Amino acid sequence: MTDALFVVSEEGYWGEECVEPLETLSAAGVEITVATPSGSPPVIDERSVDPDEVGEETAERVREVHETDERLNDPIPVAQADAEGYDAVVFPGGHGTAWDINQDKHARQLLRDAVEGNGKALVVCHAVGILGFARDSHGAFIVNGRDVTGFPNAWEEGIVDEQDRMPDGRKLPYWTEDEVKAAGGNWDAELESDTSVTVDGDLITARGPGSSSAAAETLLAELGVELEA
Repeated sequence: MTDALFVVSEEGYWGEECVEPLETLSAAGVEITVATPSGSPPVIDERSVDPDEVGEETAERVREVHETDERLNDPIPVAQADAEGYDAVVFPGGHGTAWDINQDKHARQLLRDAVEGNGKALVVCHAVGILGFARDSHGAFIVNGRDVTGFPNAWEEGIVDEQDRMPDGRKLPYWTEDEVKAAGGNWDAELESDTSVTVDGDLITARGPGSSSAAAETLLAELGVELEA
C-alpha cells in the first residue's frame, strides 16, 4: 500500500489543487490522510468554487468533494504527522497557505523529512512559497540550487492591488516567486506552457490549478504507482 499525506490550509486552499490530486491518487489505490495546522477541517478559497472563476463543472465537483470527503472533514493536526509514515507528502496551494502552511514549523519539518528521507514531496502553486522558508537538517534552504516552478509574479500582479491587498482585503505577506528565488531556487514557471511541473530529486513542484492533474500523474510516476484500470 502506498500512503500519502495532504497538508491543507485552514486559511483558504484552492479547490482544484487539492481535489484533483486527491481523486487521482485515490483512483490509483493510494491511502490518503489529511492534515491541517490545528486539526480543524480545511477552509476552501471561495473563488475556487465560483463558477464564474473556474467554470460550473469544476466548481460543482470541487465543492462536493470539499463538503463530503471524510478525509478532508476529519484531518489530523500537522504536529501529529510524521513524514516517515508516508511515501509522499502533498502541499496543495491557494493564497491561504501564505498565512498558515508556509509559516508552520511542523509543515516545514514534514517537507524536509520527506525530501531528506525516503519519500516524495509535491508542492503546488502558492504552497511553493514554503520553500522560501524551509531549511534542511544542516540549516541551508531546501530549495537552494533546485529547479522549481510555482505561482508566478506575472499572475500575482493580476490579483492583488498596488498595496498587495487581496480581493478579500487581506494583505498578501509575500510573493511566492520572490521568496523562492531569494532562497536560491532556480525558478522557471514556464509561462509559455499550458502546464508546468518540475521534478528535482524527491521534490516535485507545480505552477497552479491548470497543472494539478499533471502534478498528480507525475507524483504517481515518481512513486512507481499505476492508475488502476
